[in-house]
Amino acid sequence: MGTKKTVRRVRIRKSIRKRIFGTQEQPRLSVFRSNKDIYAQIIDDLSGKTLVSVASNGKDLNGKKGTKVEQAQLVGKKIAEKALSAGVENVVFDRNGYLYHGRVKALAEGVREGGLKF
Repeated sequence: MGTKKTVRRVRIRKSIRKRIFGTQEQPRLSVFRSNKDIYAQIIDDLSGKTLVSVASNGKDLNGKKGTKVEQAQLVGKKIAEKALSAGVENVVFDRNGYLYHGRVKALAEGVREGGLKF
């Protein structure tokens, strides 16, 4: 089944997803955090399509070194830049069951610095 921590995160994630839904005007910014990297996607739930995605290990940030928190902030700035070029200005933040601190918070602050509103 999983560890207590992952079971708890999945339960929190399900309750969050009941309330958060991305539309064409205000898509959902979803965050996934692994032990090594962090990933962010902007998703339109109505059509079921990913509009923009950025990963800390992807080609967008290849060669950028630093702590995991610094990488998360760079991912946030990069996804905001890509989203603005795609015509997205407002998003709904989906922390995916993770606590809002550390890397998730750094990513959110990077997105805000990049110019997206949520």
